[in-house]
Amino acid sequence: MTTPWLEDARALQAKTVAFRRDLHQHPELGLDLPRTTAAVRAALQGLDVEIVQGTSNSGLIVTLKGDPQGSTILLRGDMDALPMDEDTGLSFQSRVPGAMHACGHDAHTAMLVSAVHLMHAHRERLGGTVKFMFQPGEEGDFGARHMIEDGLLDLAPMPSAAFAIHVSPNIPSGVIASKPGAFMASPDQVAITLKGQGGHASTPHLARDPIPVAAEIVMALQAFVARRIDAFDPVVLTIAKIEAGTTHNVIPESAHMLGTLRSFSERARIRAHEGIHRIVSKIAEAHEMVGEAVITAGYPVTMNDAAFVARVKAVTQDLLGEKGFRDMPSPVMGAEDWSYVLQRLPGCMVFLGVAPPEVKPAHAHSCHSNRMLMDEDAMAHGVALHAAIAEQYLASVR
Repeated sequence: MTTPWLEDARALQAKTVAFRRDLHQHPELGLDLPRTTAAVRAALQGLDVEIVQGTSNSGLIVTLKGDPQGSTILLRGDMDALPMDEDTGLSFQSRVPGAMHACGHDAHTAMLVSAVHLMHAHRERLGGTVKFMFQPGEEGDFGARHMIEDGLLDLAPMPSAAFAIHVSPNIPSGVIASKPGAFMASPDQVAITLKGQGGHASTPHLARDPIPVAAEIVMALQAFVARRIDAFDPVVLTIAKIEAGTTHNVIPESAHMLGTLRSFSERARIRAHEGIHRIVSKIAEAHEMVGEAVITAGYPVTMNDAAFVARVKAVTQDLLGEKGFRDMPSPVMGAEDWSYVLQRLPGCMVFLGVAPPEVKPAHAHSCHSNRMLMDEDAMAHGVALHAAIAEQYLASVR
């Protein structure tokens, strides 16, 4: 059933690659992506689709109507880039200083645009409506939540299921990987401030030096994670930035730390929050200082619906063969605001392997690397899978 989708997706490959490379050269950040949104609109010009934009951001919902008696499925591609310089040396490297598509969102958008074209050309195969969610602000700006709050998911006909693809350079090219249940983590930001008393570096006893106390807190937090958090309900806590002091002979008055907490359950998340606050305040107090931790909640855990993952596995193996789908043994500690959509609709996210052919997947530069590369040939698999999932779902829920 699904083989023609792959053949037709490969026929679109040149256009998919060209669109991806155009976006790659012109990355945009955050919730306002005027050039990217205009490029999507231009690429869909002439197709019989409806396009609605939200009021608070650049997000688009593109609707392709099939059988009016059928159900509706939502497919998503995020569009924003990361605030970093690119060091790939590609001929189509980013032309925007301080911005790079290092997480594959250019590929996500290009695959979804081609999926619109593919399904538009074969609307007679669709037993319902397909909605395409072109989303900004995934990289920390809560773009999916903004689109939901704008009411874009509630527009008639409302979707009854949702599906998304995320590329991964650390999975063999063209292979689809996923799992039921927790798929990606919740990411909370941890900011710690220590207030001591400054003084001369030659007389530390007359000051209250926050630097060794900061180091003690970092080690205590790691011991807490290892000894007080259930190993089968894990968290990852990383202190990634420490700032203190101005010169070699001055004890600073304060120290500041910044880090991230990743978890797969609310139980572990709450326990970690409590432990962080307790350790920071009590260790600081033991050294006659004041310590405060401020934890800013990030996205929820991305939870895949088990039945929908089973559906995707069957469709993928029909499309790509038995080895085309890989069961993930565990979730990943990265995070996704697709989690907000999956709180409202049954569905799932999968990874599409895009490891460069000359590199072992485990050695490939990962997403968020300034040297991240991908095998563009794999995008045809993503385009075809979007269409195959939509066709199968709409046929099965009539």
